[in-house]
Order: sequence, then C-alpha cells, then structure tokens
Amino acid sequence: MKIVLRSDVDHLGRKGDLLEVADGYARNYLVPRGLAMKATRGVVAQAEAMRRSRAARDTRDQEAAEELASRLQATPIRVGARAGEGGKLFGSVTSADLADAVRSQAGIDLDRRAIELGEPLKELGTFEVAVRLHPNVTVALSVEVISE
Repeated sequence: MKIVLRSDVDHLGRKGDLLEVADGYARNYLVPRGLAMKATRGVVAQAEAMRRSRAARDTRDQEAAEELASRLQATPIRVGARAGEGGKLFGSVTSADLADAVRSQAGIDLDRRAIELGEPLKELGTFEVAVRLHPNVTVALSVEVISE
C-alpha cells in the first residue's frame, strides 16, 4: 500500500515521504495512530509541499548552526575547578559544567547533550571538545581547565 507519512517515524521515514509498506502495517498501525495517510493524488501533492517546507526549514537550521559554530570557535572557554598537586582535579568537569560555562562566557545556550565529551575532564589543561549543533555541523570547542 502506498502511504504518505504525516510525521517522522523511526526506521521508516520522515514527514511527507511517499512510501510503499505492507497493507497490514498501514491499516493496523500507521493510519489509526495518525502517523500516515493513504496516498491519493491530492495527498501526494500535499506531501510534496511538506517535503519542500521541510527542506527549507533544514537549510535555515543548518545556516543558523554554522553561524553559531563560527561564534563558538572564536571564543575559548575557561572553566575553573579545584585541583590538587600535579594538576589532578578534585572531581571532574562534565558536559553540564561546559554548557554552563559557554552560557556565562559566550552568551550561547547549549544543550549539554550536544557536547560530545567522551568522559569527564579530570586534569588541568587545554582540551578540544566536539559540539554537534546540527546533524551536518560539528564544531571543535577550545576548553581551558584552570585552577580556582
């Protein structure tokens, strides 16, 4: 059965996609939940409009993320932490700490989940941390951990 998705469905497609799925899957799951509708001529034209608006929104979001990336790259972030002898921290610097530091120093509100920190920073020094602002835009953030 040919259907048009009304919203994003994991492992199937995105809003406005025209797909061929099993009759039972469409009839028993997708259509009753409002996730899809049966493809007719009018619905296919409507789906094309959905895809165009999605493409325009994605382009706009990516441009905003690239502009934000250039602002982030230009601003080194300093995070203060208590440290002992040899530069080892008492505790660690986490992605939430980095998000707070970016908010206070650069005025940019980042989600802590966008900061790709493999494991917390546990010593003094300068580190490069990846920040994913958009699926196609990742920026390297320079973080300097200093002693308080």
